[in-house]
Amino acid sequence: MQQIDQKITTIINHFNLNNYAFSKRIGVTGTTIDSIINGRLQKDGTRKKTKPGYDVLNAIINVFDINPNYLFGKSKVMLNQDLPSSPSFSSVPQVISVTSDNNENVIYVPIKARAGYLNGYADTQYIQTLPSFYMPNLAHGTFRCFEVQGHSMVSTFFDGDLVFAKYVEQLEDIKNDQIYVVISKNDGIVLKRIIDTSTTDKKLILKSDNKDGNYPDFSINIEDIMEIWHVKMFASKQIAQPVDVYDRLHELETKLVQLQDSVLKKDLKNN
Repeated sequence: MQQIDQKITTIINHFNLNNYAFSKRIGVTGTTIDSIINGRLQKDGTRKKTKPGYDVLNAIINVFDINPNYLFGKSKVMLNQDLPSSPSFSSVPQVISVTSDNNENVIYVPIKARAGYLNGYADTQYIQTLPSFYMPNLAHGTFRCFEVQGHSMVSTFFDGDLVFAKYVEQLEDIKNDQIYVVISKNDGIVLKRIIDTSTTDKKLILKSDNKDGNYPDFSINIEDIMEIWHVKMFASKQIAQPVDVYDRLHELETKLVQLQDSVLKKDLKNN
């Protein structure tokens, strides 16, 4: 398998550029590209290659219209124009946000930004306008935070709740009867439980957790899916009320205390 520096060299050669011309096209110094491809000279005479950061990779992808999966070793197709038209689902998010230390941020998609996100999910400039924040406990993957809209998932989530979801890299990784944020061309952004993960019919079956009968199951075409995010945790403004069992135990506990007090008073009186 080619290393990232070899792939960048292949891109440079494909466009008939030298390292300096390539660096100018993506807006970095020639030294930066040289350290990635040839390495920095060390005191012992060896050369240590530098791994390209997010900004460099993002510039290469955007300036030369490079398939991100090619750079990350998940596709042999270098140019986006050479990719098949379907499916549109990608094994890596089209755009991510990182901290100054190259740690991935969680991008927040509020309800009011849903339409824009659907149209601009691959637009770097648009994604950069969305709020983002770093959460150290969300690691080993790319995460998004989506605001819940509507009542179709009531009993699990409520309108205005926040769900934190991890990007699904392969459709085969989808687990049956778990909750996902599915982003597709025709249905937009939906939060549903996937109850049929079979892709043989090129469809997924989605259901709502609300049992009032107003939210029937529906199918979604695999070829229409742009992103899938597996919900890992959530934050809610709803403060759960005690369940009936708790109420009854609390009532029994109160009566027991009262009974103990009554017995104690009788014993004291008899003595």
